[in-house]
Amino acid sequence: MPIIRYTRYVVVPMFTVIIAICSIVLGKSASEPLLFVSSVLFLGLVMAEKRVPYAFFLQLVTLALFHWHSQLNWTQILYYLLTVLAVLDYPKRGYTLAVSLLYSLGYTAVRLSYQPHTMYNLLVSFYDIVSFVLLIVLMRYLFAAEREKRQLRERNDYLSTHDPLTGLLNYEGWMEAMRNLTSRPDERYTLLLLDLQGFRSIGTIDNKQEILPAFSHALQQNFAHANIIARYAGDRFALFIPQSAQPLVAIKQVIESNRLGYEVLYSFAVFPDEGAQMQELVNAAEERLFQKKRQRWLKNEEDFFRSEKLRAVGELAAGMAHEIRNPLTTLRGFIDLSRSHGYNIERWFDVITQEITRMSELTGEFLQFSKPHISNMRLEPIGACIDRVRHLTESAVTSKGHTLDVDPVDDLVLIFMDRDKIVQVLLNLLRNAIEAMDEPGHIVVRTRVTASDVIIDIEDTGCGISEADAARIFDPFFTTKERGTGLGLSICRKIIEDHGGILTVRSQPGVGTVFTVELPRGYGE
Repeated sequence: MPIIRYTRYVVVPMFTVIIAICSIVLGKSASEPLLFVSSVLFLGLVMAEKRVPYAFFLQLVTLALFHWHSQLNWTQILYYLLTVLAVLDYPKRGYTLAVSLLYSLGYTAVRLSYQPHTMYNLLVSFYDIVSFVLLIVLMRYLFAAEREKRQLRERNDYLSTHDPLTGLLNYEGWMEAMRNLTSRPDERYTLLLLDLQGFRSIGTIDNKQEILPAFSHALQQNFAHANIIARYAGDRFALFIPQSAQPLVAIKQVIESNRLGYEVLYSFAVFPDEGAQMQELVNAAEERLFQKKRQRWLKNEEDFFRSEKLRAVGELAAGMAHEIRNPLTTLRGFIDLSRSHGYNIERWFDVITQEITRMSELTGEFLQFSKPHISNMRLEPIGACIDRVRHLTESAVTSKGHTLDVDPVDDLVLIFMDRDKIVQVLLNLLRNAIEAMDEPGHIVVRTRVTASDVIIDIEDTGCGISEADAARIFDPFFTTKERGTGLGLSICRKIIEDHGGILTVRSQPGVGTVFTVELPRGYGE
């Protein structure tokens, strides 16, 4: 501390010289040579305390000698100053009390050696001891409070520029350090940005708090020559490395050899070649890192969709095999029965024909599901498709006792579509609505037109669909009917998606179901 040095090398010598001169002028000193020698020894020990063994005790002895030869109570200030210096060096409570008592008793003993032992002098000595101890204790607490304030201020200053978890610079500290270094372009640097991969997917906070310090330690070990190492965002780090100490080739080798222990994406920019200003340099590195992250994301998406396609193909193949195995098992049973027992299976021809027809329908629908659906796209009025479906289903609606309401649609409302495919979808949905109602019910076909879309709702008052079934209703081969392939709604959804639209369902068990077809609107010239 500057105040300690100033006290030791200026204040104490000044008071020592003043007291020595006053003692000589006032004729108090019994031996001027001894006064001079004791003052020199005392000042030498004060100034060379760190280099002299047992300097603390020797200072007290030489001060007592100087005090005795000067015969002045003014030396009390020197006892105070030495005690304060000792307390500042070792600010423990017990040490403070011991030192203050030792110096106060030393001063009192010397003072009483050259003054008469009157009651007044004894009381003054007692007062000196008490006031000496109280003053030193008070100063000790004042210095301790000031020290704590300074440490707290330093800690706050540190935390304002450093990350508390890793001890590296934070964003503010990084920016400040970068400004300082880039303001004097006397050397080439590499700005290295690192993005720790997979960090956000780590399950627990404890694991994250272990990984970040470990990764920071790896950075400090492998890039020991870096002028700046910062954690400037959650899982992103920045380093500013002199190329004279670690060239770019060596930096790449460290990262690509996995010596950091974790997978990272990285980018770099060279100062001052790619930016003489700090922000320009950071922007160049950030842009490169963004492009790398974008490429990684696109690759991950591509891998994900590829795996999803393979999974879907596997499910379709499994479903197809299951659906075909059942009728084949039936046919084989009849053939084995006829072959082994010579039975005439003519009476089961109808069953055999039904199973063959079922396989034919199944393979036909599967081919329809798997091949492209759009073949004859043109602008057509959606109202014509709805009218055609209404005419095709009127007899089925009437025969089951249902009622059908269809909203009229203006002929100017056009859709760019394959008309036969859209009719197929609407017909399938309307037939499902008819079959969903065991008792006479009501069906509504409602059409809403917006500036960009045409929305068709097909609503019935049937038994509804459970939440679990609704979640799987568009899956291939999923069906709640006793007969059926389970491909109808899958085909419908694929046709609508091929037209750039959306097919959704919402249902409430016991109330009814609504299928919604949303198609992009087309406009004629």
